[in-house]
Amino acid sequence: MLYDLRKMTSSLCQDTCSESGYQFAGLEYGAECHCGNRISSPQAPEEDCSLVCRGERGSPCGGVGRLSIYKVEEQLPGHRKFRNIHRRGCFKLTNSTIGTFPIHSFQPNLTMQSCIEMCTDKELPLAVLKKPHCFCTWTSSLFNINQQSNKQECAESSSQNHTESFGSTAPADSDHYQVYHTPVLDSRCKERMFLPHRSSSLVALSSFPGAGNTWVRHLIELVTGYYTGSFYFDGSLYNRGFKGEKDYWKSGRSICVKTHESGQKEIEMFDSAILLIRNPYRSLIAEFNRKCAGHLGHATEAQWESKEWPEFVSSYAPWWASHALSWMKFGRRLLVVHYEELQRALLSQLRLIAAFLNITISEERLLCSQSNQDGFFKRPGAQRPSFDPFTPDMRQMIDSFILTVDLALQSRNFSRIPQEYLPR
Repeated sequence: MLYDLRKMTSSLCQDTCSESGYQFAGLEYGAECHCGNRISSPQAPEEDCSLVCRGERGSPCGGVGRLSIYKVEEQLPGHRKFRNIHRRGCFKLTNSTIGTFPIHSFQPNLTMQSCIEMCTDKELPLAVLKKPHCFCTWTSSLFNINQQSNKQECAESSSQNHTESFGSTAPADSDHYQVYHTPVLDSRCKERMFLPHRSSSLVALSSFPGAGNTWVRHLIELVTGYYTGSFYFDGSLYNRGFKGEKDYWKSGRSICVKTHESGQKEIEMFDSAILLIRNPYRSLIAEFNRKCAGHLGHATEAQWESKEWPEFVSSYAPWWASHALSWMKFGRRLLVVHYEELQRALLSQLRLIAAFLNITISEERLLCSQSNQDGFFKRPGAQRPSFDPFTPDMRQMIDSFILTVDLALQSRNFSRIPQEYLPR
């Protein structure tokens, strides 16, 4: 479901459903977008869909408990463009295992694209391919990253990346199957709720702005099934499905609470905290993009070249360091998570986070969280200015802050700054 209370249009909903691999887009309450491949309810009277889209006058957007349904524009087979397609890897599977997969198709001219399209239409999150066979199934421990076959056993070269692999027609070796995530959200990690019992312990999800707090909230909600809260209120995030945005941050109904605060008083309001730390160069660029163009946009070349950027760096770079140092000093119980480590070892990091939150998670929920890790909150592309926005003076200042934070982490036995951005 996609919420956009102020800007919902029929085209926005249709585009979202199309990119996620669905055939139908349904609009409800003038602001909610639902996607699916089947219509299971009888047609209602036209007058029941009396609400117009909030962002598009004259266009019907359903009613109370009623959907205005649009057929997503058909695209030619092999030409459909989906978001969130990832190659899972190459796996050796037995006949008894593949016999349990719910969907099987025999196609003499099978390609990865056609297999992914079929599994997407069947609303299943995994496409399993060995020409001319295509299977569709759910995520499971069968496809654990540690169980992948090596490059000698599989036809595909280890040098190919996900994008290069997608669309390839190279078959897997005998008994070896290529596995891809489709854009379909696994139904087992769709449902989310507030905590069934109010918690007396407040857990912060603390980060410097631009450090990936929204992405980590998305992951925590997927893997635990519970809403995250916020010290603030961001309407655009609420509209995108973060229902905890509207909940009072001290209510005890959310699994953790987003905050960027770094004062002693604000830190001591929480009983424990996940401290998320990201490369300050990346954080500064991400936050400047957000301030200039929202959660998913990019600053313009003119904005990078303006005096606004150096002023931003001079005030925000020291904050990156003081934020981490303050939480290490005043935080009562702390788990340090490095953004880069979360990207590199997602499953092990999510297990650590869940254990810190005292939540028992199933392997299935963990794996389906991995297959839907990007969500709608990853800024598309890596559009950066054509020049290096960081001057030598800026770099000298920022590098000194990195070393200071690394020393503090080391002295408190927390995981140190990742080597990839630790100044040499």
